[in-house]
Amino acid sequence: MTHRKPLCAVALLILGLAPLRAQDLVHHDANREIVLNGGGATFSYPVLSKWFAEYQQRSPSVKINYQPIGSGGAIRQILEHTLDFAASESWLSDEQLGKLGEPLLHIPAVLGAVVPAFNLPGIPELKFTGPLLADIYLGRVARWNDPAIGKLNPGVRLPDAPIALVHRADGSGTTFCLTDYLSKTSKDWETKVGRGVALSWPSGIGAKGNQGVTAYVQQTQYSLGYLELTYALQSGLTYGSVQNRAGRFVKASAQSASDAAAATTKTMPRDYRISITDAPGVKSYPIVSFSWLLLYGKNPPDKSLALRDFLHWMIADGQKSARALNYAPLPLNIVAMVRVSIEEIR
Repeated sequence: MTHRKPLCAVALLILGLAPLRAQDLVHHDANREIVLNGGGATFSYPVLSKWFAEYQQRSPSVKINYQPIGSGGAIRQILEHTLDFAASESWLSDEQLGKLGEPLLHIPAVLGAVVPAFNLPGIPELKFTGPLLADIYLGRVARWNDPAIGKLNPGVRLPDAPIALVHRADGSGTTFCLTDYLSKTSKDWETKVGRGVALSWPSGIGAKGNQGVTAYVQQTQYSLGYLELTYALQSGLTYGSVQNRAGRFVKASAQSASDAAAATTKTMPRDYRISITDAPGVKSYPIVSFSWLLLYGKNPPDKSLALRDFLHWMIADGQKSARALNYAPLPLNIVAMVRVSIEEIR
């Protein structure tokens, strides 16, 4: 009789009459380790790595392996069925989902901002617009003292030096976020380059991951690169404010990313595939993206239990630590939607 209660609980879980939780499986077989293999975004890696460590302390029998290989690599491996989950700031297209041939969920995990970081000694602040950033990456604005930069930054003594421009060399959700914004604000960029996780860049050199771009900007005087906000803050890099749709120059922060999300997610699509760059609102920072977790709808039973339990923990306890790492937690209306979507994982 002493084993009757846990056995009944497991039976209820299998029948779908009670919420699936990893701890239920752990209680049933405490010696069995569940391994979840994931990979993808460097954009959200600082907060994801913290979450995985905290969750494993809570559920020691669940081991989460995550490799920050970039969103492009994550999407490729999800399509090849070599990961249990992936993280990305770019969603799969309808064509890709059709080729996959099975349900794939895009679960919003957190919100982050992409910033133009620069290395100009003695210059603590610069203003940028979408068209200016597009012209810089198109190679049209190649020197720091170009009149286009000076016009936005009167009174700043800009050096007569070439811009040491860096972009991502790997498939990147950070790249998708930036180029989605540039495509919305520059017709030339949209027609000549476009948006994507991997592009044919007109100018600049490539570096791998947010880590690689951060290191290049740190080490190279007169450089400019784009990276997720947390990397700029943790490395002490200077980054500029960007003009939003309302015409205001806004500095990236967790709050200004939250403002962008609040302004664009009132009619959130059921599959969560939505662009929130160039959001309306005077306080919105314009280069913001969700970081999604990509998960199969059907999984081995033990992994399904662990994934669902982790996701429920993520949208409850995990969101509380997002802001401390300069990410924006999910809006409450999206948390409510995600809580329902988690139950679709089997």
